[in-house]
Amino acid sequence: MRFHMNEKVTKKRDGFDGQKAIGIPRNVLQQTCSNHPFLSGLHITDIGYYPKAKFHYRKRAHGADEHILIYCVRGSGMATVNKVPCKISAGGFFVVPKSTDHTYQADENDPWTIYWVHFNGSNAPSLVNYLQQRLNGYTDVLHYSEKRIDLFDSIYHCLERGYSAKNMVYANMCFSHFLVSFMHPENIDHQNTRYEEDVVDKAITIMTESIRSVCNLSDIAARLNVSSSHLSFLFRQKTGYPPMEYMNHLKVQKACQYLLLTTKRIHEIAEEIGIEDAYYFSRFFKRQMGMSPRAYRDKKRLKVE
Repeated sequence: MRFHMNEKVTKKRDGFDGQKAIGIPRNVLQQTCSNHPFLSGLHITDIGYYPKAKFHYRKRAHGADEHILIYCVRGSGMATVNKVPCKISAGGFFVVPKSTDHTYQADENDPWTIYWVHFNGSNAPSLVNYLQQRLNGYTDVLHYSEKRIDLFDSIYHCLERGYSAKNMVYANMCFSHFLVSFMHPENIDHQNTRYEEDVVDKAITIMTESIRSVCNLSDIAARLNVSSSHLSFLFRQKTGYPPMEYMNHLKVQKACQYLLLTTKRIHEIAEEIGIEDAYYFSRFFKRQMGMSPRAYRDKKRLKVE
């Protein structure tokens, strides 16, 4: 049975209520992932969740720079990958190999809720090819598993707390588990573990809660009742980054989310992450992401989703 994409489509440019998305900075992908023994083979470049994404639509005639996995848990939609059309309903997922032409859209009357990941790495083509062989195509239907969603949430939460080598290894090794759950869904398993924050974890929590303010190392150390030098030592030891550079990553992550998911102006986004000068914010953002905020917004809105 063949399905056809609607020729007249209302394209969604703004965000969806409750959506989440993270794009990993280019310099982190290059410095942390490209040459890392665990990450060079498979790593996330973008990740997100779109609930009831009415009018969600994407067409890439020349494909994307990464492989894509989209998992629908509610609602429905349509996808055409390499000229092969299929209907996607709750429990369905599809994979799009890198540089492969594709189009997909949410059903207008029953829009899908999706979890999505863009990923790359030297092992990614083989993994996608293996998945395609298992599926005998680009799509399949799974029984819903709370464990799979818990695993996605664990990955997202980890990345949301910054791009330390530890976080990147954990998130991407979890992503391997997440990905293989689509290859062998009968084997998915997820063990809940207790988590207790240490000084560095508490410092990161303070950072995430202080994105809109000007927060320096001495402020954070005072709140934790430790010296700045000791906190800096512990922070570098655990994350591989100085505390304030780490906080800059978190600020840029938040700025990227505003750029991708909202229509806020550049100066408004600067204020949201505690920077009053929009010109300084643009320079700050470009140092981290390799492009201006406006260029990032334009490029990602064509790339992600």
